Amino acid sequence: MDSIKHKLEKKRALRLLGKYLTIVVGAMIYAIGFQFFMYPNAIVSGGVVGIAMIINVFTNLPVGMLTVAMNIPLFAVAWKHFGLDFLISSLVGVALSSVFVDLLSLAGIVATDDPMLACIIGGVIKGAGLGMIYYVGATTGGVDIVAKFLRRRHSHINFGTIILLMDVVIVVAYAFVLKRYESAMYSLVAMFVVSKIIDLVLYGIDNSSVCYIISEHSDEIVHEIISGRLHRGVTILNGQGAYSGREEKVLMCVIKRHQISEVRNLVRSIDMRSFFIVTDAKDVFGNGFENISEVR
Repeated sequence: MDSIKHKLEKKRALRLLGKYLTIVVGAMIYAIGFQFFMYPNAIVSGGVVGIAMIINVFTNLPVGMLTVAMNIPLFAVAWKHFGLDFLISSLVGVALSSVFVDLLSLAGIVATDDPMLACIIGGVIKGAGLGMIYYVGATTGGVDIVAKFLRRRHSHINFGTIILLMDVVIVVAYAFVLKRYESAMYSLVAMFVVSKIIDLVLYGIDNSSVCYIISEHSDEIVHEIISGRLHRGVTILNGQGAYSGREEKVLMCVIKRHQISEVRNLVRSIDMRSFFIVTDAKDVFGNGFENISEVR
């Protein structure tokens, strides 16, 4: 019994270590994208920093102080709704990302002076770093916490999309207040890239398809899909031709995208007159695909 308990504690400790190592690496990658690409090209950040910059125009209050002040109630909400573990990991994410940004500024490196290249390459790097932090359930504070809260209520919207929508509103407001329209337009491009990379890290590439097959040799096709090289499940749906009125078996099979040609060749070899439909599938959960309990 003690041995099992010891193994569980060791496994939990390793998982926790892996989580915080991921936050460290993610914060470093985020800082590289921001400091070497975006900051030198005046590409504006959205989020709480963007709001603080707008308020600063009217009040002259320091941006740093405003950022901290706005983050306090957000972290209080995070503690209440997401627990102490989320709060601690997010505080670590905020602290590390800030520290790495300041440390990298000492290097004085400007990777490119082309704003569009900075948007694209910097956006990919920054998005990868943020995606790693979000993947382990942490954030970098600010609107990330709001996005996580909205994601809980509207799980059909991707995390990166929620952040993009909020940041767009902030940057548009920033552009009109400070009259920096070109900088804001470049910022919108960068935000779009960042949001797509975040979703790619969190949810992976959409690489599944659904096949619908209608054939007079459905039993043979089912046998080949299940027992042959594919080893995929098949669901048999009962259908009826609207014109002919004839009862038909409709085979439904979810496959990886790279298996489409294999299924097509299999069906063609059995029944050249079959009716074969392939459509894209988004968010496939279950045996052989993503585990629904791990969805973020």
